[in-house]
Amino acid sequence: MAPLVKALENEKEFESVVVVTAQHREMLDQVLDLFQITPRYDLNIMQTGQTLYDITCRSLKGLETALEQENPQLVLVHGDTTTTFAASLAAYYQQIPVGHVEAGLRSGNMYSPFPEELNRKLTGSIASVHFAPTANARDNLLREGVDPDNIFITGNTVIDALLQTVRPDYQFQEPVLKKINFNDNKVLLVTTHRRENLGEPMTNIFKALLKLHEEFSDIEIVFPVHKNPLIRNLTKKLLEGYPRIHLIEPLDYEPFANLMAKSYLILTDSGGLQEEAPALGKPVLVLRENTERPEAVEAGTVELVGTNSEKIYQSTKNLLINEELYVKMGKAINPYGDGQASSRIIAGLKYYFQLIKTRPVDWKP
Repeated sequence: MAPLVKALENEKEFESVVVVTAQHREMLDQVLDLFQITPRYDLNIMQTGQTLYDITCRSLKGLETALEQENPQLVLVHGDTTTTFAASLAAYYQQIPVGHVEAGLRSGNMYSPFPEELNRKLTGSIASVHFAPTANARDNLLREGVDPDNIFITGNTVIDALLQTVRPDYQFQEPVLKKINFNDNKVLLVTTHRRENLGEPMTNIFKALLKLHEEFSDIEIVFPVHKNPLIRNLTKKLLEGYPRIHLIEPLDYEPFANLMAKSYLILTDSGGLQEEAPALGKPVLVLRENTERPEAVEAGTVELVGTNSEKIYQSTKNLLINEELYVKMGKAINPYGDGQASSRIIAGLKYYFQLIKTRPVDWKP
C-alpha cells in the first residue's frame, strides 16, 4: 500500500489519513521508515502469542475510534490480511464505503491459504469499489455478482513498491549476504511460512533442498527463517550446519527485494512473491498445492510444485541445468503490473467520486 499512500499525498482532491494496526510491528516499522510514511493512527495491537481472535478483536475496537474521529468518505484496504477484513467490517458497521486494493484473488479453497482466502472473500462482499490487479481477478468478482462498473483493473501496487526499491548498486549489510558471490554461484532464495505447510509438508521441502545442496556444488541456498518457533525448530533440526545453506534472520523489505533481484530463482509458499519475483525476471517455484494467482502459472513465470520432495527437486534441477527453460520462465511477461498501479487506482477513485467523467482504461499486460 505504501506507493499508493505516497501517490495520494500529491493529489489535491484527496486528504489521505493513514491508519495502521501494527499487526506485525517489526515488519511494519521498517516499511514506514523506508517509504517515509507517518501514520495518523497507530493502534499498536501486536502482542506475544497473539491469535487470529486477538488480531480481529483489537483491530475492530481500535478502528472503531479512528473511524468515528475521522468520518472518512472511503476506507481503502489492501489484500487479504486479518487487518484488512477487520478494517472492512469496522467501516461497514459505520456504513462507510470500502475500497479494496488487490481485489478478486481466489484459490477456491477457503482453508488454503488460511485465513487469507476467507479474509479477501469477506472483504470483497463488503467493498463498494474493487481495484483488481488482473482480468482474472475481475472475472472472479463478476462471478460473485459484483457490479462491473465498480471494478477497475489496475495491476498490483506491490510491483510499484518493488520497482521503487530495487537498485543495481545495492549493498547488503547482513554479514552472510555480504560474503556470497552472486556472480559465480546460483543463489536459491527460499521462503516458507504457511500454516498449511507446517509439519510433514515443510519436512519434504527441506529434504528436497538437502538433495539439491548435495548434488550441485555451485548453488547457495539462502533461507530467511520465519520467527514462528515451529518453523525455526524444524529448520534448525534439518538444515543447520551445511556450508552452502544460509539460515538468516527475516530481512527488512529493502534488502529482501534486492536479494530477490540478485538471486537465481525463488522457492516460496508466499503469495506476494509470485507477483514480485517475475517482475525481476526470476522464475518462481511455488511450494503450495494451489494458488490464488493462476495468471502467473498461465504466463509461465511460475510453476506450482506443491510439497512433494521429488517434484520440488526435479523442477529446481530442471531450472539449474536447462538454460532455455530458465530464460523462458524469466522472460515471460509479468501479468501483475508495470509499476503504475497506484496512478490507475487514483484515477479509479476520481471516477468513483465523480471527479472525472471518463472511466479509466483497464490495464492489460
